[in-house]
Amino acid sequence: MLLLVSPDGIEEALDCAKAAEHLDIVDVKKPDEGSLGANFPWVIKEIRDVVPADKPVSATVGDVPYKPGTVAQAALGAVVSGATYIKVGLYGCTTPEQAIDVMRGVVRAVKDHRPDAFVVASGYADAHRIGCVNPLALPDIALRSGADAAMLDTAVKDGTRLFDHVPPEACAEFVRRAHGAGLLAALAGSVQAADLGTLTRIGTDIVGVRGAVCERGDRTTGRIQPPLVAAFRAEMDRHAREHTAAVTAAS
Repeated sequence: MLLLVSPDGIEEALDCAKAAEHLDIVDVKKPDEGSLGANFPWVIKEIRDVVPADKPVSATVGDVPYKPGTVAQAALGAVVSGATYIKVGLYGCTTPEQAIDVMRGVVRAVKDHRPDAFVVASGYADAHRIGCVNPLALPDIALRSGADAAMLDTAVKDGTRLFDHVPPEACAEFVRRAHGAGLLAALAGSVQAADLGTLTRIGTDIVGVRGAVCERGDRTTGRIQPPLVAAFRAEMDRHAREHTAAVTAAS
């Protein structure tokens, strides 16, 4: 399981660089613009410059409306600015067809510029609160649009979490559908260390965090702390070892 950590600017990116051995992907977002709020192109560039070269930089392009052309241009801007993982929050798409329309434009814009870039179709565990596409539709949307991964986050940051809206059994189905389509499955949404056993067991490929590695657990006003990143990774590794041992014993 890969660890994706989301700094909100250059200072936190420097904190991520200090903890680089404990994380796998640095994800650029702007939390005050939403769960997948887009940051400025120059911030993506600055963060790419300070993060170790062997660590991929991811960038969100926002909680986007159903405006395929607008979103495609935003995605191209992110990859031109140095991101190699491009995440699109399908906030304004109310049907799978709309979501596929948006994602096909993103995939073409991004991969025409950089074929090895990685495109992530992101939906919301609390989709019922905002009226967007069903979370379990995301793997099929990603497959049919040519994306590389399907992701779930939470849209409303009010203290509720991923498993409050999509229970572990449904998240496991999400992962199965993604893997069945040849995609990676990413899960986020106020994920805490206590969730790692379940996330490991169901086969999650990428876990995304911010609040869990910020001081006071506050994704908005807290700052990422390298020791918290290290501690979170240590828990990930512990669960991975225990899961491997259990699988080996069972076989």
